[in-house]
Amino acid sequence: MSLQVSDLSFSYGTKTALDGVSFSVGHGQFAALLGPNGAGKSTLFSLLTRLFVTQPGAISIAGHDLKAAPLAAMADLGVVFQQTTLDLDLTVRQNLSYFAALHGLSGRAADTRIDAALARLDMAERAGEKARGLNGGHRRRTEIARALLHDPKVLLLDEPTVGLDAPTRAALTRHIHDLCSDTGVTVLWATHLTDEVLDSDQVVLLHRGQVLADGRCGALRGSASLPEYFAKMTGAPA
Repeated sequence: MSLQVSDLSFSYGTKTALDGVSFSVGHGQFAALLGPNGAGKSTLFSLLTRLFVTQPGAISIAGHDLKAAPLAAMADLGVVFQQTTLDLDLTVRQNLSYFAALHGLSGRAADTRIDAALARLDMAERAGEKARGLNGGHRRRTEIARALLHDPKVLLLDEPTVGLDAPTRAALTRHIHDLCSDTGVTVLWATHLTDEVLDSDQVVLLHRGQVLADGRCGALRGSASLPEYFAKMTGAPA
């Protein structure tokens, strides 16, 4: 498995945010971490990215235990956070070049990876534009291109379509699904929007800090629509 979470718990003081969360995602799989706001998705991502220190439980990324081998685990991880982290005064290429340098990439090797990442996300023609002038969808594509520069085995995206219009959300979701099938990268996509999930996707349904269901979307929802299934499991409006 490319990503394994085992019996993971986390509390903010007396408030339990995650309670014995366990799931795994296989190589090249698109997994939707689906849950309403406040389900614990952002807390889980903070633990996966070491913004928070893991408490009870274990995390393995591409076979590396996050506690025992954090550098190796993080080297195989790409992340796109909910809030944009681009330097808005730099161009698209400059943002990617800076990130490449942080991973020890420079010169021709960096340029080759940057060109490939931008082409994959249909951003090559915007390489010289400042990030400040990009719309929300193009900023997201730039962040995804940046996250892929070091060839991670696992890509985390935390509510990546927040604030985007419906056509842009659909295009971005399609790009990431294609990325899984084309490159074999494993994706964990956190969302509360059911229309971003395909029947072939793995769904990890998180609610009130616990995993309520884990399996292929089509099998989980059965004859119900995904919004209906989601509402039934979480009490959220259909």
